[in-house]
Amino acid sequence: MKDLKLFNIPFVGLKQGSHLFEYEIDKTFFEAFDFNDFNNSKVYVSLNFEKKSTLLNLHFKIEGYVNVDCDVSLESYDQPVSGNFSLIVKFGPEFNDDNEEILVLPYEEYQINVSQYIYELIVLSVPTKRVHPKVVDGTMKSEAMEKLESLQVEDENKDINNVDPRWDKLKGLITEKNT
Repeated sequence: MKDLKLFNIPFVGLKQGSHLFEYEIDKTFFEAFDFNDFNNSKVYVSLNFEKKSTLLNLHFKIEGYVNVDCDVSLESYDQPVSGNFSLIVKFGPEFNDDNEEILVLPYEEYQINVSQYIYELIVLSVPTKRVHPKVVDGTMKSEAMEKLESLQVEDENKDINNVDPRWDKLKGLITEKNT
């Protein structure tokens, strides 16, 4: 992962106080993680790195977009992403990342690589179900959408009055119990 050396922050040489680090994330960043769900991306990361005498306080903020394929129409679109994440870095005898908000680094460590935290923040900012905005507002014109609409029309033409009589008996049990 030599491409991620840019995200190493050598905190030993930094003075106490706040320091600002800014990154622009594109597709090559995700390729370093072998993550291919995004067609493209342009995400701006602002990292406020606060060094104190006994700990480090990192506050990540992301804004931008990732280009993904719609789950409904398979058309690609730019999905806006934004988010915040805070991380406290303490020092101890051994590395420990069991807590998602607190990281313990060994005393002898002199730098921290923030790429994993940026990666997770961006990936988790993308909705699980990716739906193109034109699908939501009904203006999408594609072969997939036309096929879905034709299938939906067939479902609407089913006879609604043809209900299984067993359901009526079950409904009767519910109303008898409530009275």
